[in-house]
Amino acid sequence: MKKKLILDVDTGVDDAQAIMVALADPNVEILGITCCHGNTPLENVLKNTLRVLKVCDRLDIPVYRGCDRPLKGKRRHAGSFHGKDGLGDVPDPDAPGLELLQKKRAFSAMIKIVEENPGEVTLVATAPLTNLALAVQAEPSFPEKLKALYIMGGNTESRGNTTVCGEFNFVADPEAAYMVLERYTCNTCIATWEFTCRNSLPWSFCDTWFAQDTDKARFMSKISSHTRKMIQTERYQKELVAGPGFNSCDTYALAAAIDGTLVTEKEQVAVSVELDGSYTRGMMVLDHMGLWGERRKAVILKKFDLEKFKQMLMNALK
Repeated sequence: MKKKLILDVDTGVDDAQAIMVALADPNVEILGITCCHGNTPLENVLKNTLRVLKVCDRLDIPVYRGCDRPLKGKRRHAGSFHGKDGLGDVPDPDAPGLELLQKKRAFSAMIKIVEENPGEVTLVATAPLTNLALAVQAEPSFPEKLKALYIMGGNTESRGNTTVCGEFNFVADPEAAYMVLERYTCNTCIATWEFTCRNSLPWSFCDTWFAQDTDKARFMSKISSHTRKMIQTERYQKELVAGPGFNSCDTYALAAAIDGTLVTEKEQVAVSVELDGSYTRGMMVLDHMGLWGERRKAVILKKFDLEKFKQMLMNALK
């Protein structure tokens, strides 16, 4: 039986890599892709998602328009990192048009898909969590019907990559992140910023990965060029938790959702999100002391089987 997934994305380069890994796995069925503000404005996210599906010859997968702004506060984007358009600023004149989008809104689509497949759907969220927050507001029982939730976001050591203490996806909509960690009662696994940094891959692998003689590999090499230059800057290297290397942040959460054996070490702990601090707004908080009593706990990923992960990445571009 295939693993049924919904992907909630803000398609920049690493989301594109995650989508392609999911598409390449014969044991995965993507029931829908919901789009959210984040790495780039929503219109770009929609276009980028369709571009990825076109390269993989999978425009049959439904794509839904989601939120274009956070629940509160100003929009944040990561144009300096992924390129202003989210895919390295290398436009495709033959990219699919937005008329291919589904009419239903993202959060409504999530609810409907899960209601039709209760207990069978894993939701993989690699964007700010605004769409997920709207889904649980509209249908409070929605999380109970999910099989699992995998999130790329948050941090465990107050190491920021957007603010002093905040990871991008959580900082881009702290209220949504807080609501999701409070109200999603399904099994929840989180690939944090520090986790992805510590499990980054050598540049030599990246060279081999992109060198495959396929249209997918050429596409990925082209859209990743800008991001690779950014990662190799002195400023970014100082942000990394563990040495230089290639970090496809979103793909870790997606890969773990597909194959749980990739996770070789994890920790279960109660978590929340700081909303009010002058320096810490959007930071994920962990209760290692058990002061929150019976508060629901999330699984924090710690270590990964990198050889298996490399093979998944290679397969995605074949």
